[in-house]
Amino acid sequence: MDSSAEVRTGRTLHPGSGSGRVLRLDLPLSFWGGVDAGGTVVDRHHPQVGAVVTGRVLAMTSGRGSSSSSSVLAELLRSGAGPAAVLLTEPDAVVALGAIVAEELYALRVPVVLVGAGTFEALRDGEAMTVEAGPVSARLLPG
Repeated sequence: MDSSAEVRTGRTLHPGSGSGRVLRLDLPLSFWGGVDAGGTVVDRHHPQVGAVVTGRVLAMTSGRGSSSSSSVLAELLRSGAGPAAVLLTEPDAVVALGAIVAEELYALRVPVVLVGAGTFEALRDGEAMTVEAGPVSARLLPG
């Protein structure tokens, strides 16, 4: 069976729903200094430099770096340049806080979901996905 057709699950770090194509990063990313205001990865040391996070289901093991990343993520979401959803393999309070701030300040609800290593490894860059994250658990749906 095609793994992209399977419904996968995760644990909600911040609820919401979002759809887009997966952008699977090889390394953690800092939003502060690593992503510009237009949503492009500008960290010249990152393997996906030049990739655009806007409207994507951003999949990475964790965020990297400064606590300022939460405010940068919130501003990316406010401006429409942020990801549609974020999938992580490690809990990251800074990334979750960015989504929480976007909801509190701008009434924008973007899911942040913790997934297992096997689920992360099965993600394919560019696959279409809808993330539905409830209060506790989340579903990652094809298409």
